[in-house]
Amino acid sequence: MKPSKAIQQPQNDICRVADVNEHQTQAGFTLVELAIVLIIVSLLVGGMLMTLDAQIDQQKAKDTQKILSDASDALIGYSAINGRLPCPASSTSNGVESFCTNTGATCGAIILPSISPLVTPPAHGHCSNPYDGFLPGVTLGLPGVDTNGYVTDGWGISSNRVRYAVYSTLSTASGQINGVDHPFTASSGMKTATMASISGRTPLLSVCNAATGITNSGAATAYCTAATALTNSAVAVIFSLGKNAPTGGTGADEAANLNGDPAFVSHASVISSATGGEFDDLVVWLSPGMLFNRMIAAGSLP
Repeated sequence: MKPSKAIQQPQNDICRVADVNEHQTQAGFTLVELAIVLIIVSLLVGGMLMTLDAQIDQQKAKDTQKILSDASDALIGYSAINGRLPCPASSTSNGVESFCTNTGATCGAIILPSISPLVTPPAHGHCSNPYDGFLPGVTLGLPGVDTNGYVTDGWGISSNRVRYAVYSTLSTASGQINGVDHPFTASSGMKTATMASISGRTPLLSVCNAATGITNSGAATAYCTAATALTNSAVAVIFSLGKNAPTGGTGADEAANLNGDPAFVSHASVISSATGGEFDDLVVWLSPGMLFNRMIAAGSLP
């Protein structure tokens, strides 16, 4: 009797089945292996995103430096034409320079000369916000202002409006140059004060490399010590509050740029809890020489 075919299974078929099962086992991933792969992919993607964010921030900082440089040129050009620097804009003047009605220490009603052609800038040059104002983009005729008339930095939001300070006399006879109050913003103020008297005057506006170097911080007489001074003779300071403008830094160095005195801080970006705290402000300033050269060429001085 011949054996039944139904119960026969050639040896080579059994081997093939075993090979297939072994191949399937080898080709699959265990849960542990899958988890490791996902972790590696997450790290790679996270690293790429961090690099991209850093590149975006670097570009915005670069754009901001260009905006500040253009603002500096616009201020110099304005002074060459008008014989004075504009006052800073206030938080409510919509990009227009803002004056006081009086020359004394206490600011009276606010005058916004550019709102109406019938209102001209007061000759006294007393700014309502000399050390805590904004760049007057509308007065300067700058492009790219926001819907409220303010120039913004590379981050482009309302909390990133470009700041601007100009040396001013905060009280009559205190801080005068050659008998002139508000010499840089008054009509013909620089010509009357004379270049020689202005050049020999210090301090004007000050820029320090640390808030710890500011003497009389918070007062109208604030200035930098010799060891920390980048300058004690700035005519104007233009600055951005940087990426952290919406929340603000917690350190003393950034706080010094917003306390309303004539001394400011500038140094490389710091993202840590080091002395002075987090700092990403970007600061530029005008010296008397930079201003005078252009004004002489334009015939505004001497």
